[in-house]
Amino acid sequence: MNDSEDLIAGVPAARIAALRAREADRYRRGRPRTAAALAKGAGSFLNGVPMHWMRDWSMPFPMLVAEAKGARIADIDGFELDDFCLGDTGSMFGHSPQPVARAIRQQARHGLTYMLPTEAALEAGRLLTARFGDFRWQIATTATDANRFALRVARAVTGRPKVLVFNGCYHGTVDDTMVALDHGRTVARPGLVGQVADLTETAVAVEFNDLEAVEAALKTGEIAAVLTEPVMTNSCMVLPRADFHAGLRNLTRAHGALLIIDETHTISSGPGGYTGVNGLDPDIFVAGKCVAGGIPTAVWGLRPAVAEAFAAYDATRPPGHSGMGTTLSANPMQFACLRATLAEVMTEKAYAQMEKGATRLSRGLSRVIRDHGAPWHVVRVGARVEFICSPAPLRNGTEAAAAHQPDLEAAIHLALVNRGCLIAPFHNMMLISPATRALQIDRLILAFDEILTELFA
Repeated sequence: MNDSEDLIAGVPAARIAALRAREADRYRRGRPRTAAALAKGAGSFLNGVPMHWMRDWSMPFPMLVAEAKGARIADIDGFELDDFCLGDTGSMFGHSPQPVARAIRQQARHGLTYMLPTEAALEAGRLLTARFGDFRWQIATTATDANRFALRVARAVTGRPKVLVFNGCYHGTVDDTMVALDHGRTVARPGLVGQVADLTETAVAVEFNDLEAVEAALKTGEIAAVLTEPVMTNSCMVLPRADFHAGLRNLTRAHGALLIIDETHTISSGPGGYTGVNGLDPDIFVAGKCVAGGIPTAVWGLRPAVAEAFAAYDATRPPGHSGMGTTLSANPMQFACLRATLAEVMTEKAYAQMEKGATRLSRGLSRVIRDHGAPWHVVRVGARVEFICSPAPLRNGTEAAAAHQPDLEAAIHLALVNRGCLIAPFHNMMLISPATRALQIDRLILAFDEILTELFA
C-alpha cells in the first residue's frame, strides 16, 4: 500500500502508530509510582477508574494527580505539566482561585448543606443577573441537570413534546439530546448503554447552521424548545454562520418554541458568555462547570415572561413530585463559591488576559501548521482554542465527525504530555486561564512544532 492510500489527515498511518508506541513506552517508564499505585488500589473501581471517561485519556494509564495550582498540574511521580485542559472547563479560571479557596474555607466553618438559602445566595442571584442578563435563576449541580430541568419547563409552558438539537451536539447526559442524524433521519446515538426508550419520540436532530431544516422541524408544531450551544464545542469545533443565531431566534419566535442557549463551554467567549458578547437573546440560559470556580455548580435562568408562564402552569398542576431538583443542589458551599467567582474571578480583566493568551496560542499553532504544510486549521472562541485535523472550517456535526481523527489525535496528545503539556482528551481543545503565562503558551507551541516535525518529515 502506498502512502496516498494510507494517510490520516496528511500523515502516514504507520508514522502515527510508531509515534504513539514510542511515547506510550516513554510514559510508562517515567511513572513507576503511578503504575504501582494503580496496581495496588484501582481494583475497587469499575474498570479501574472512578469515572469511566477517565479511561479516555491517550496515556497507557491515567496519571495520579498530586496537586494543581494556577495553570500547572503535578502527578505523584513528580512530573509537572502546563495545564491547558483545566478540568475540561471546570477550572477555566485556574486551579483553586484564591477568592474561591477563601470562600470554601469560610463556608466550611458554618456548614456544608442544609436545604435553606443564605445571604450569599441572594448576592449570587444579583450577580448572575448583572453578569448574564434578566433571568429568574435556579441552581443545579451539573449542566446536565440544568438542561434536563430547563427542558421540563419548556415542555410544561408550550405543551409540546419534543426538543430540537443539532447533530453532534453535547448537553451532558440528557437522554433527550442523545440523538443523531442517519441519512436525514433522527436516530438514537450508537453506543448508548442500556437504552430502551425510543428517543425519537422526544427529540429531533438537524444539522447545525441549517436554518431550513430548523424551520421544517418547527413547522410540525411538535417542538417545545431548540437547545443549542452558540458554537458546537464537544466535537471538532463548529462556528455558527453569520446569520445563524438571528435566524434561530426569529424562527423559534415565529413558531412558538423556546430557545435554550447552553453556555457551559462557550462561557470561554467573554463576560456574559457568547450570549453577552454577541447579543443573543435566549428564553432560557444555561451554564455550568466553571461558574463556581470548580465547585460542582450549574445555573439556569428563565426570562421573566417564561417564568410567569411557568408559574401559571405550576399553579394548576396536581400536587406531587416535579421531577426537578436534587438534594445537594443550591447548597451554601455552591453559593459561597458562585459569589466569589462572579465577583472576583470572572472579571473583565481576567477575560482580557485570557483572550490575549488565546490569540497568542492560536497564532502560534496556525504558524506551525502552515510551516509544515499540514492540511489542518485552528479555531478559537475567546479563551478556547482547538486545532482540527481538517483543512477547512467545519459547517455542521457531520463534517465535525469526519474531521475527528482519534488515532492521530491520541498520538499527539500523548506526545504533548511527555513534553509537559496537558490538553483535553476529547478532540483537541485547549483553554487559556488568567493564570496561564506566555512562557507556557510558547512551550506548548514548541512541543506542537516538534511533534509535527516528526509527523510531516
